[in-house]
Amino acid sequence: MAANQEPLLKKKVYYENCPGCVQEQKNEIHRGIPYREFLYVWTVTLCTGLPIASLFPYLYFMIRDLNIAKTEEDIGFYAGFVGASFMLGRALTSTFWGIVADKYGRKPVIVIGVFSVIIFNTLFGLSVSYWMAIVTRFLLGALNGLLGPIKAYSIEVCSQEHQALALSLVSTAWGIGLIIGPSIGGYLAQPAEKYPNIFSENSFFGRFPYFLPSLVISLFAIAVLISCIWLPETLHNHSKNAKVEAVEALPDHIKNNNNEEMEGSPPKQNLFKNWPLMSSIIVYCIFSLHDMAYTEIFSLWAVSGKSYGGLSFSSDQVGQVLAISGFSLLVFQLFIYPRLEKLTGPVLSARIGAILAVPLIFGYPFMTYLSGLELTIVVNCASVLKNILSVIIITGTFILQNNSVPQNQRGAANGLSMTAMSLCKAAAPAGGGIIFSWAQKRQHAFFFPGDQMVFFILNVVEFVGLIFTFKPFLELPSNLEN
Repeated sequence: MAANQEPLLKKKVYYENCPGCVQEQKNEIHRGIPYREFLYVWTVTLCTGLPIASLFPYLYFMIRDLNIAKTEEDIGFYAGFVGASFMLGRALTSTFWGIVADKYGRKPVIVIGVFSVIIFNTLFGLSVSYWMAIVTRFLLGALNGLLGPIKAYSIEVCSQEHQALALSLVSTAWGIGLIIGPSIGGYLAQPAEKYPNIFSENSFFGRFPYFLPSLVISLFAIAVLISCIWLPETLHNHSKNAKVEAVEALPDHIKNNNNEEMEGSPPKQNLFKNWPLMSSIIVYCIFSLHDMAYTEIFSLWAVSGKSYGGLSFSSDQVGQVLAISGFSLLVFQLFIYPRLEKLTGPVLSARIGAILAVPLIFGYPFMTYLSGLELTIVVNCASVLKNILSVIIITGTFILQNNSVPQNQRGAANGLSMTAMSLCKAAAPAGGGIIFSWAQKRQHAFFFPGDQMVFFILNVVEFVGLIFTFKPFLELPSNLEN
């Protein structure tokens, strides 16, 4: 008798008018890939990723035009603080937005985040002073708290076998945003200089040379905001007075026991005592620090003159390199990464990515000795490979974090993760800009002269992150230990 009752006890009880239960039922019935929901996840994540790094190809010229730097060598110093202001704002509010997402739902936080992109990204493009640029970037970061909730959301709109793909879509869209964003900035900044037949010096875009890339990204955000009308909510909001079973009726004595077990959400644990979560966040922060510093340094290094160890690229050349990297990243993440993750798991794939990144970064300073087609091919190949390795690592940490907590704490956990990561990413552009400016003044030093020191420091951070992927620093969630 007991053996016959055991399967019934495992039947889930769903609640009427609960969006989380509706979505879970849908996941149970439709076991395939939820293409529409994944498209929402991808576009929303891309929307929040585009403005973060879109300024880097033209930031060097923007700081120059704002007349804040006294010498050319000081431009990197001031540029770093503009890049850091977004992450500082997000660091101060990410945990708050995660808690809001756990209490009121994922959708409201997503809508507010997309709306903030429309307003403050547009205002940044209209900046007429250094402090206006910093304030608008800070407010954009403070009100754009959707990356943490969208990671939780992505694994809630699909069945468990598609969760790796869901999180890889988030990291892919995020990575592509960090690559396509700069390519948009590189191609569209200073349009009156690049496309004089279309934009005159006396036109609106001639007076505001850095507005066009912000406008294009904001228009995309408007389209995403409209699509949020059809975005399904996934947070459980159980109504005690309206309970229905989603599968089949149970006998009364079993139903009563089962309903008691299903009532409410699992008890919340102290996230700071959850070492699998905290250790994965630490690893995530180290690699995020590295990636953000690399993103800014690559653009500054590429546009700086060869006399300073750079490549003497124009902003649109940098944009072209990043556009190629973005397309390659999309192909890799959609068709290769899910198979790689199933074969190696999230931790081993992250370790392989970190190991391969070290010699790759070591070779960057020597590209300045190349020219012409040879330089173009080498820079593009290096950029593609570096960004692929970064996404492998970051996606692995996403999987670890979201498997370390129950559903009712994913928003807060991802918010905590975003707070810590944003602090690191706030330090990265400021620190990277300061180090880059310092390195440009030591071109003839004996130990790692010029930009060699910059890439050496990037490698040190990458190596520290690699060490932290091993025990005792990293502890796997119980469901991933095997």
